[in-house]
Amino acid sequence: MAEKKRLWSALALVLTISVPIATARAETAAEVFIPNHPALTDRFSVTAGLLYLDSSTNAVLTTASGGTGVIVNFEDTLGMEDRSYTGLFGFTWRFAERWRLETEYFRLNRDAIKTLATEIKWNDVSYPIGTTVESTFNFYDVRVGASYSFYKTRDKELGVGLGMHVAGITARIAEPNLGDEQGKVLAPLPTLNLYGNFALTDEWALRFRVDYFSLTYDEFGGSLTSTGLDLLYQPFRHVGFGLGLRNYSLEVDLSDPDWHGRVNMQFTGPTLFVTGSF
Repeated sequence: MAEKKRLWSALALVLTISVPIATARAETAAEVFIPNHPALTDRFSVTAGLLYLDSSTNAVLTTASGGTGVIVNFEDTLGMEDRSYTGLFGFTWRFAERWRLETEYFRLNRDAIKTLATEIKWNDVSYPIGTTVESTFNFYDVRVGASYSFYKTRDKELGVGLGMHVAGITARIAEPNLGDEQGKVLAPLPTLNLYGNFALTDEWALRFRVDYFSLTYDEFGGSLTSTGLDLLYQPFRHVGFGLGLRNYSLEVDLSDPDWHGRVNMQFTGPTLFVTGSF
C-alpha cells in the first residue's frame, strides 16, 4: 500500500513538473511562429502600380444666377470611356512605433468627341441634338494622412487618423459655334481614417483602409468615401507585390467663381502594384 502511495506521489510530481514545462514550450513555439511581415515593421514603404477604373461621372455647371442646371453624364451622354487605366503611387513613413504618415496619388484624364443624342445645358449654354461636341474631364486626387495604431502587435494593427484628400477637377464642353465652357475647382476635403494590417505569414499580409468625409456648411455641401483593400506578397526582403481594390466616391455642391454647380462621381476597380520597403 505504501509502495502504491509512493508511486502515485512520484507520478503527481512528474506531472506537476512536466505540464508547466510543456506549456512553456508550446507558448515559446507559438511565439516563434507569429508572422513577421515587413508591412508591419519596415519604416519606409513606396508603392507604384496600375489602376483599372470603372467610372461614373455626373456634373452640373451653371452661372451664379443660372438656377439648378442640368445634370450631364460624361460617359453616357458625352461618350467618354467608362473603363480606363491609370497609375497609382503611394508612400508611408512609420516615424514612431505606433505613428505613421502616408500619401497616395492617382490621376485620370479623359477626352471624347460625340454627336449628341439629347440636348444638354452647360454653363447656361444649350447644345442641341445633333451637335458634335468635344468634352474633357480631368481629375486627380492626393491623399495625405497622419495615423495612430491604438492596437499593435508584431502581426496585427488597427488604427485611426486624420487626413485630407485634395481633389482637382476640370470639366469642359466645347463646340466651335456655341462656345467653349469650362469649370475648374480644387477641393481640399478633410477626412477621418480607419485602417488595419494583418500578417498571414512572413510573406503574405492583408491591409485595408477607409477614409470618410461629410460636411454641409454655408454654400458648400459634400461627402467623400475612399476605401482600399490589398493582398500583399513579399518574397524578397525589400521588394513585394500586391493585388487590391479601390473605391472612390465623391459628391460636392459648389459655389465657386470657377465652378457653380455640382459634381458626383465614382471610381471603382482593381489595382496591381509593386512595393519597396526598408
